[in-house]
Amino acid sequence: MSDYKVKDLGLAEKGDLLIEWASRHMPVLNKIRERFEEEKPLKGLRIGACLHVTKETAVLVKTLQAGGAEVALCGSNPLSTQDEVAASLVKSGICVYAWRGETTEEYYWCVNKVIDHDPVITLDDGADLATTIHSSRREALKSIIGGTEETTTGVIRLRAMAREGKLRYPIIAVNDAYTKYLFDNRYGTGQSTIDGILRATNVLLAGKTFVVCGYGWCGRGLALRAKGMGANVIVTEVNPMRALEAVMDGFQVMPLMKAAEKGDIFITATGNKHVIRKEHMLKMKDGAIIGNSGHFNVEISIPDLEEISVSKKLVRPNLEEYLLKDGRRIYLLAEGRLVNLASAEGHPSEVMDMSFSNQALCVEYLVKSQSLKPQVYSVPREIDELVARLKLEGLGVKIDEMTEEQKKYLSSWESGTM
Repeated sequence: MSDYKVKDLGLAEKGDLLIEWASRHMPVLNKIRERFEEEKPLKGLRIGACLHVTKETAVLVKTLQAGGAEVALCGSNPLSTQDEVAASLVKSGICVYAWRGETTEEYYWCVNKVIDHDPVITLDDGADLATTIHSSRREALKSIIGGTEETTTGVIRLRAMAREGKLRYPIIAVNDAYTKYLFDNRYGTGQSTIDGILRATNVLLAGKTFVVCGYGWCGRGLALRAKGMGANVIVTEVNPMRALEAVMDGFQVMPLMKAAEKGDIFITATGNKHVIRKEHMLKMKDGAIIGNSGHFNVEISIPDLEEISVSKKLVRPNLEEYLLKDGRRIYLLAEGRLVNLASAEGHPSEVMDMSFSNQALCVEYLVKSQSLKPQVYSVPREIDELVARLKLEGLGVKIDEMTEEQKKYLSSWESGTM
């Protein structure tokens, strides 16, 4: 059996069933896996992955394994690992270092165990693997030919590294593929965040005032789903373009200080730090619920919440009650970590099918393109379009094709007003 550290190998059978269920809803990745099994494009390749250890991730890892790769996997968040899935993957020969409830020290121990496998390609969700390699494990750089990054937060970090000239190997921003962010970020985050809130609280959303901090693709999806559940949605933003879009989409837009007095539920989805702070908390209603759907647990200033509170207690799984000095109560979801994975199961398999298909194909692309310079690259358009076509095929949807006349017309300039 492979080297590993997981919660309980006895959970493997339950994990098998979860992975089987996810696989049934990921037809694109299954098609890629079939080809990988036949062609072995990743034969002998060592892949280090720092991803949420979910049933969908398991389908990706098994696809890479089918292509001939040796995979070492750790979780990209201390609370997002599905222990059953981790156990199942160990039984499948994957080196897994992940369990739900890791401390910060344990989390980075797991990251370093993956680096110990001397990966040639890295897969990241949040860039903790890549940044650890670039800071404390620089000896690993000599083997790496490239990597991928799954989420907005990670891409922001990696682009900052590239701007400063500190990125030492090429990374493909899978997050920026149309077939990733238009579906995973929007529809996946919207649905899974609502799922996480409801599992943790079981509150009625209809009639509540729901504040969405950030109107990027994740915030768009969340606002749309909250509105669909009957909530009155307020959007807060710092970007004038996105704020204007939220207005045109029919949402109230205002500063967070003003929204703090009105909201019943507050969810951050910005990728930034200390979005909800003490000054906002001090204006909130008794019983306000606050949570985060961004990657890191820094969007809500938990130190501020601790400072203005006299006590806290766990009232439900993933729901802590903070008693403020003036007697009001504020409820924090999932320790301020991403609520859709900490309190629920993350994005539905159907959208992760496209995200992880991009991952698998970009790994193959990196193997074939080993002369790329150290910078952050977009997903090649042909990969993005292939994933879209395969997804439509999996859904049983057919579309039109342009005639030769139409192709010629769109590639020329001579024809004008007739």
